[in-house]
Amino acid sequence: MIRKLLVANRGEIARRVFATCRQAGIATVAVHSDADADALHVADADEAVRLPGNAPGETYLRTDLIIEAARRTGADAIHPGYGFLAENADFAAAVTDAGLTWVGPSAKAIAAMGSKIEAKALLADAGVPMLPTYTEPDQITDFPVLIKASAGGGGRGMRIVREAGELAEAVASARREASGAFGDGTVFIERYLERARHIEVQIFGDSHGTVVSLGERECSIQRRHQKVIEEAPSAAVTPQLRAQLAAAAVAAGRAVDYVGAGTVEFMLADTGEFFFLEMNTRLQVEHPVTECVTGLDLVRLQLLVAEGEPLPFTEAPATRGHSIEARICAEDPAAGYLPATGTLHRFSIPGVTGTFAPLAATGLRLDSGVGDGSVVGVHYDSMLAKLIVWAPTRAEATRLLAAALTRAELHGVTTNRDLLVQVLSTPEFHSAEIDTGFLDRHEEVFAPLLGPAQVRLAALAAALAGAAARRAAAPVLASLPSGWRNLPAAPQSCTFTAPNGEIEVRYRLDRTGAIAEWSTVTPASTDETGEAATAVAPEVTLISARADEVVLSVDGIRRAFAVQQRGGEFFVDSPLGAVALAEVPRFAEPTVALAEGSLIAPLPGSVTKVHVEVGQQVTAGQLLLTLEAMKLEHPVLAPTDGVVAELPVPAGGQVETGTVLAVVNAE
Repeated sequence: MIRKLLVANRGEIARRVFATCRQAGIATVAVHSDADADALHVADADEAVRLPGNAPGETYLRTDLIIEAARRTGADAIHPGYGFLAENADFAAAVTDAGLTWVGPSAKAIAAMGSKIEAKALLADAGVPMLPTYTEPDQITDFPVLIKASAGGGGRGMRIVREAGELAEAVASARREASGAFGDGTVFIERYLERARHIEVQIFGDSHGTVVSLGERECSIQRRHQKVIEEAPSAAVTPQLRAQLAAAAVAAGRAVDYVGAGTVEFMLADTGEFFFLEMNTRLQVEHPVTECVTGLDLVRLQLLVAEGEPLPFTEAPATRGHSIEARICAEDPAAGYLPATGTLHRFSIPGVTGTFAPLAATGLRLDSGVGDGSVVGVHYDSMLAKLIVWAPTRAEATRLLAAALTRAELHGVTTNRDLLVQVLSTPEFHSAEIDTGFLDRHEEVFAPLLGPAQVRLAALAAALAGAAARRAAAPVLASLPSGWRNLPAAPQSCTFTAPNGEIEVRYRLDRTGAIAEWSTVTPASTDETGEAATAVAPEVTLISARADEVVLSVDGIRRAFAVQQRGGEFFVDSPLGAVALAEVPRFAEPTVALAEGSLIAPLPGSVTKVHVEVGQQVTAGQLLLTLEAMKLEHPVLAPTDGVVAELPVPAGGQVETGTVLAVVNAE
C-alpha cells in the first residue's frame, strides 16, 4: 500500500491529489521551485522539498531532482498530476526503476500514445475512426488543415491554416512552440473539421484486464485550441452515439493494455461522424465534471489501481444530472488572450459548497491553486482555478455557474471571468449549439460584463468609498460628514481610469451628507462644441457610505457596492458585476516619453525570434518578432505601413513589461 505520496506538479492539481490523500490516510510531499516557495500547494502538503534551479519554468521537469526528493522524504509513490511529466514515458520508467510506485499507466502505454503520429497508426488498426494525416507540407492539397504537435497537447503547437501561402510559417511557428513546450518539435497535419464538436471519453483500466468508460465530456468552448468550458454529459451525444464513442475509447485502451485514468478524445462532425483526435495518458484538467455526474473520486481510483487493486466496477457506472466547469485564467481575452501577471489581492467566490471532491447535491465546487495574496508570475500556465457546478439539469447548472462567476471577487489580476459569464449567457450556449469555432463567431462575448452606465455607477461608489476612507483616517475633525465644506454648492470630483476610458465623477453632498446631485464626464468624448461629454445620470440616493461598502438607491432600486481599495486601485463588486478602477492622481508624476511608433512588451517574457531587420519596409499586420510568455508564443505585429527604425532586443533577449521591442516609423 502507498504510505507517502509525492506529487510531481504544482498548483491546483497538486492540491487536488493531496485532498484525496488526506482522506485516505496517505502522507504527502510537495515539490516547489523558488518562485513557488509560498504557493498554496506547498502549505497543503505534510512535507515540501525545494527543487534547485535558476529556471523556474523548467524546475518541475527535472526527473533526477524529483526522484531524489522522494528518496529524501521516504515517499514510496509519485503522482505526476496532469503536467508534461504525466505523459513522459522516460519519467514513468525512472520512477519504477527507482523502486517507487508510479501512479499512472505503464511507460510502455505512455510511449505508445506519446507520439500522436504513431498512436494514430496503432489505433487505426484497432478500428478507431481516423482523419487523413500528413507529415510533410507538400502532401497537402486541400485546406483548411490543422497543424499539431506530435509529442504533447494543451493547444501548444496547434495552428489552423486556411491558405497554402500561410503553411510554411505556421509549420515553423508550431515547431518552435512544440519544441519549447515538449522538447520535441515534431508536428503533423490533418484535415480540419469546420464547426466540429470536441468530445472526449474518460476511461479507466486496472491491472486485471478491465477497461471501462466513465462517460463523455464536451469540451467545445476553446480558445487557442485550449479548453475554456467543459461539461458532462454532452447535449449532442445520443445513447446510441454514446455507446459507439465508449466502444471506440475502450478499444483504444485495450490496444495498449491501459492501466489507470486516461482520456480518448474525438472530433464530432456535424454529420454525426466522429474521428480520433488523441489519447491523453493522464488525469485531465476537466476530470471534476465526470466526478460530479458519477459520484466517483478519480484520484482515489488512481491510487487504488496503482496499488494493484481491481476497479470496484466492470461496467460504466450510472450518471446523474449535469456538471459544467469553467477555467478561470489570468489573461485578457479582449487583448488576444494576453496573459496577465500581478498579485491577487482577493480571490473569493461566494456560495462555494465544496473543494476538490465530487458534489453530492446542487452546488459549486472550487479547485484552486491560488488565494488571497497569491503572486501570478510568467513562468507557468495562466490557469488560476476551476469553478465547477452540479445541478439536476443543464439549464440549472448554467444559470448557477454564471451567477457565481458574476459575484466572484477577483482583484489585482486581469482574468477571463467576463468572457466566461458572457459565453454562459448566450442563447447558443443555452441551446447547446456550440462547436470549437464558437468564440471565433461570437465577438459579443469579449465585451466587458458591465456597460458604460454601470461602470459610471461603480465609479461613483468608488469615489464615495474613497472619501469615506479619508474621513475615517482623518487625524482631526473626523466627525464631520464626508465631503463637508463651507461652500456646499461646490462639487467634489475624482477621475478614474476605467476599462472603457477615463471617467471623472462629480458629486455634491447636502448638509445631511446625502447626494444632492452628481454627474460623470468622459474627457475622451466631446460633443459638437468640443466640450467634454457629460453622461445623463440616473436618480441616485445615498443610503450609506463606508470605506468598504457603498449602498445606493438607483432609480428606486437599492444596490450595495463592495469596494476594496489598495493605494490608488479600486475594485468594485456588485450584483451587476465587477470593475477595476485606477484613480488618476491630481498631480501626475513625469514619465519617460516613448518614440512614436514604439511597440512595447505587454508582459515579461523572452524574444524567441526576430523576423525583420532595421531599415526594412513593412506593412500593417506584418510579423516583426515573436515574444514567448507563459509557455505560449505572442506575435508582435507592425501597427502600420512603414520602416523598421529600431530593434533593441535581439533573439533570446529577456524583457520586462514596458520594454521597447521595436520602433516602426509610419510612412
